[in-house]
Amino acid sequence: MHKSIINLNLIKEDLKSKITNYNKIKVIAVSKTFPIESIKPLIEYGHLDYGENKVQEAISKWTDIKSLNSNIKLHLIGKLQTNKVKLALTIFDYIHSLDNKKLAKKIANEELKQNKKIKIFLQINIGNEEQKSGINKDHLEEFYSYCKNLNLDIVGLMCIPPTEIKSEIFFKEMDLLAKKFDLLELSMGMSSDYIEAAKNSATYLRIGSNIFGKRS
Repeated sequence: MHKSIINLNLIKEDLKSKITNYNKIKVIAVSKTFPIESIKPLIEYGHLDYGENKVQEAISKWTDIKSLNSNIKLHLIGKLQTNKVKLALTIFDYIHSLDNKKLAKKIANEELKQNKKIKIFLQINIGNEEQKSGINKDHLEEFYSYCKNLNLDIVGLMCIPPTEIKSEIFFKEMDLLAKKFDLLELSMGMSSDYIEAAKNSATYLRIGSNIFGKRS
């Protein structure tokens, strides 16, 4: 059995042993920067959710595979530039990083042109870090209303918490925010903190190195 499959199963067993509703959690195998040859064993094993950071990389890696397997779901977990929206909508099923009105409007316009609906997470800058993308949680209500008025399919919230503080504090806050707006999905938790995220209602875990190994 390929190492990535063994690693994925170890993560699932870990979740099963510690999380009561583990079967509601999806693991996004973050395949960014890894060649498709490294990902194929997982695809053949039947894993369906994959995360990419860059639109162009996703198109070159996934176009053929997705045309053969319509069950595969591709998640854009990196920052999306407005000039890449048209291309992004042709390959991705989920966008995890919506955080401004200009981008929201561009996605809404492109959805109409392509006659396609994409599932979207609003990215929250939960630690108020200047260098990070995401909206301030205090602006969430207004931004969420704006996105709903554009008829965007907002399914949940996403965050990347500060690295130097315990993630759990921010995951708890995200859980409260999602409940406040009746949003069912939470994209949070990575290789180092996915159990803490799962304990705080995460439904999508973005795990890369624990599945594919360290990036070179």
